[in-house]
Amino acid sequence: MHEIYLIRHGQAGLRSDYDRLSDLGQEQAGLLAEWFAAQDIRFDLILSGGLRRQQETAAFLSPAAQVDPQWNEFDLDAVYAAIAPRLAALDDEFKAEYETLQLEAADPSHAVHRAWRPSDLKVVRAWISSRFPVECESWPQFHSRILDAFEGLSERGPTGRIALVSSATPIAIATAKLFEAPVRQVFELAGSLQNTSFSVFRNRGTGWALAGFNHTPHLAEEKNRTLR
Repeated sequence: MHEIYLIRHGQAGLRSDYDRLSDLGQEQAGLLAEWFAAQDIRFDLILSGGLRRQQETAAFLSPAAQVDPQWNEFDLDAVYAAIAPRLAALDDEFKAEYETLQLEAADPSHAVHRAWRPSDLKVVRAWISSRFPVECESWPQFHSRILDAFEGLSERGPTGRIALVSSATPIAIATAKLFEAPVRQVFELAGSLQNTSFSVFRNRGTGWALAGFNHTPHLAEEKNRTLR
C-alpha cells in the first residue's frame, strides 16, 4: 500500500513578504512534527515544493527533505501584476477595491494580510477563465503541472509512506482529481485547508483514494488554527 500525507505549509508572512513562515507558522510546523513523532508516524520519503514557506515547513519534518518545484503554488503576485491593471481600466468597482487593498496592506497589523478580499477573487477568476492573456503561468498550465506532479508520485516505485509539503491550491487540485470535481470546487477545497493540515491519500493498487482531509489534531488550541 502506498500512502501520501499532503501537508499544507504553515502560516506565511504578510502580503508584502508572503513566501516565508510567520512566527505562528513555525510554531504550527513544529507542533505537526511533534504530533507525527508522538504517533510514531514515520515517512519513507519527505518531499517539498520549492517555495520558501513550503521548504521551511518541511524542514521541521526532516532537514533532508527533497525539493520538487512542480508542487509550487501559483504566483499570486505575478497574476495580480498581469491582470489587475487591465481589470482596473475596465471596472471602476474593482479599481476602488484594489486601491483600498493596497492602502490596507501598507499596515502590517491590518487583517487584510490574513484574509481574501473581493479584488483577490476577481483577479483569480479572471486568471482561471483566461479573460486576459498573461506572460506568467496560466491557469491551464498550473493545473496541468500539478496533475503531472500527482501522477509522478505513482512512479516513485515501492515507497510506502510519503510526506509532501505543498500549498492549498495544489492539494485541492489533487483532491478534486479523485472525484473529477469542477474548478469551482477546487477553490472551495483550497479555501477550507488550514495551515499545516494534512490530507491522506491511499493506493492499494487500484488507484488513489481519499482517506482523510484537512486534519489538524496537532492544533489543539483554537489560536493556532489559521487559513492564511
